[in-house]
Amino acid sequence: MHLTDREWWGLIHGMGFGAVFLLAFAGGLAGLYSLRAGLVTSQGVVERIRRLKIGVVAMAVAAWGTVLTGTWVVYPWYRATGKTSPKAILLANPNTKNWHEFAMEWKEHIAWLSPILATVVAFIVVYYGANLIRHDRVRKTAVTLFILAFGFAAVAGTFGALITKVAPVH
Repeated sequence: MHLTDREWWGLIHGMGFGAVFLLAFAGGLAGLYSLRAGLVTSQGVVERIRRLKIGVVAMAVAAWGTVLTGTWVVYPWYRATGKTSPKAILLANPNTKNWHEFAMEWKEHIAWLSPILATVVAFIVVYYGANLIRHDRVRKTAVTLFILAFGFAAVAGTFGALITKVAPVH
């Protein structure tokens, strides 16, 4: 099977960074949620915090990687001028016009919230470390921000996948 440069970048953008993002989210959420007094021993806290720090930083890096490659590598191909560009294909058909006017316009802005929130969570986890177990409100805030980061990424990723299905970047 032969992949073009654009297809490789699409894989790096969506499947590479996206897969790391999903794995880091699942592990990070479980780690944050279960980081409560009475559920882990003092030895367990040290080990869990180390894993949690790696996971949330990996999620933030993957989120930034996804957004930056999407914005600066893949997105310009979508917006290219000409009748065969994905944007032109979507706008030319009344049945797919909303894919650009709503989904793509919304996706290109909301996607940036994910790495910003993931970075905030990474900062909280690195800054508080094992003290998160004693600061329940901070831990719950981190969980909420973590879920929001994932939600924004899920919306952007879903729109991106559906748009690519209708009008792929060649």
